[in-house]
Amino acid sequence: MPDPGRRLPGRGASVHADEECLSLAERRRAFPRALRVPGQLDPSAVREHVRTSLASTDAVHQTTRQAENP
Repeated sequence: MPDPGRRLPGRGASVHADEECLSLAERRRAFPRALRVPGQLDPSAVREHVRTSLASTDAVHQTTRQAENP
């Protein structure tokens, strides 16, 4: 579960808001190790959060470029 505010109780794990980093963490099975849980975890919520973050960042950059080059 994504926790961008870093306020939820319990153990957490960090990953860059980059789909490549997320894929690498999944391949290496980093989340179960970091969270100290047995078995696989479903990263779909984290993957969706990363996609949403990247989309909003791209929109901000595009708006900034448009403002700079009228």
